[in-house]
Amino acid sequence: MDDDAVVWLLLGRDLDQGRVTQLLTGSFERAFGGRSAVVHSREVMVGVRSGCLTLTDLAGSPLSAPQVVYARLSTPGLGTDAEVTLLRQLHAMGSRLVNPIDAVLACVNKFWHLQQLAQAGIPVPDTHTYTSADLHDVLDSGIPEPCVIKGVRGHRGRRVFLAPTRAMLRDVASSLAEDVPYLFQRYIAYSHARDLRVIVVDNRAVTAQLRTGNGDTLKSNLALGGTATPCLGTYPAGEALAERAAHALGLGVAGVDLLFEEDGTFTVCEVNANVTWQQSHDSAVLQAIVAACQARLGTASPPVPLPARSYTG
Repeated sequence: MDDDAVVWLLLGRDLDQGRVTQLLTGSFERAFGGRSAVVHSREVMVGVRSGCLTLTDLAGSPLSAPQVVYARLSTPGLGTDAEVTLLRQLHAMGSRLVNPIDAVLACVNKFWHLQQLAQAGIPVPDTHTYTSADLHDVLDSGIPEPCVIKGVRGHRGRRVFLAPTRAMLRDVASSLAEDVPYLFQRYIAYSHARDLRVIVVDNRAVTAQLRTGNGDTLKSNLALGGTATPCLGTYPAGEALAERAAHALGLGVAGVDLLFEEDGTFTVCEVNANVTWQQSHDSAVLQAIVAACQARLGTASPPVPLPARSYTG
């Protein structure tokens, strides 16, 4: 690992391969040359020595904290006791994180970022959730009917389904894994099986695509067979709302999913910190991410104390 690198592309578990990672690696090499490095979270040790924070590789050789870090971390397995510990160490040692810790954590939990967006006055679907109650007890709490059910953790449309009635939901409740709570969300029929995905980099929409589901499914995720049509500039109000949402969460790079309302407005469904995109959008997104890193070079933060509160999730 090159200790002279001032820009890190930091990869979490299960993100070693794939088209997006390869494209980012090549773009960073062309833009920064030997001043950039691809670093895997498993390769780095963090520590405290003589009262100072340290970074080392697995051989014990010291590493310098980079000036800028763009981290791609797998959302389902992101742990506060693992990758977030490394992000905290880098932040405390003066690195500028393109996606700050609190913003990443808010996106891991689907209700956390709804809380934050609602506080910022950004429209989100009416949503109910719970903490430690039994799922069967929750079903009598007045959840909407029909409603969209989501696990508070999940990605690529997993743990998401439409429950047309509470009776149907009771029938399947015993089959649902309860390792995380569920969200009960207003069903927006007008946006059934379609949404607007906008990628925002440093508060500017750089791509937009209209995604539609395959068949009768509720979900429009490309990973589940959906299709996508590039449409940057077609829905300016949606793009502006996506920019507001990314800004409210503090994300430098965000994928914002918007639902269509019947009156022509939009509602923010979800915001993602770990973004992928279509091949046709490669140039725009890569240029924007590189520019975001370049903008942060030379403005690295001084070392700061770690926050006193602990992160949970």
